[in-house]
Amino acid sequence: MSAGDRDTAVGGPELRTAMSHFATGVTIVAATVDGEPRGGTANAVASVSLEPPLVLVCLRHGSRTLQALREAGTFALNVLGHGQEGLARRFAEVPIGERFAGLGWKPGGNGAPLLDGAVATLECAVHEVADGGDHAVVFGRVLAVGHPDRHAEPLVFFRGRFRRLHPHAGVG
Repeated sequence: MSAGDRDTAVGGPELRTAMSHFATGVTIVAATVDGEPRGGTANAVASVSLEPPLVLVCLRHGSRTLQALREAGTFALNVLGHGQEGLARRFAEVPIGERFAGLGWKPGGNGAPLLDGAVATLECAVHEVADGGDHAVVFGRVLAVGHPDRHAEPLVFFRGRFRRLHPHAGVG
């Protein structure tokens, strides 16, 4: 019997608990629709391919952020740094139309919002959208990247909380 033939034995809560042991970075995924910036917090993000340059972001079906990416056809991943927990919470909790109010940002070359203070930005074109259960997997073709020359400590999410890297980890 193959794994695909077995009944699912693990429920959502058990999977969430197990995956909470996997540390992730935190991003704001954003698009511009009808001249208005839209976006949300995402930590289900990964580099997929170098040739062509592809990344993925997973967004809940029915989310307004997913709708914005589909409509715009382009998006930006804004990688957050340590100390930007408030920004991550804002884009997860505040109504979507109010998330950019009072924030510094500029449109990237693809028109998607690039947040001031992001430790890295990736400007993408929607390459493909695949079904991922209760989420959609959005593959983005990376068109441009930006990052400071100086090291910036990332915002990390682990075991349900924002964390920081150990200060003696020796990041180079």
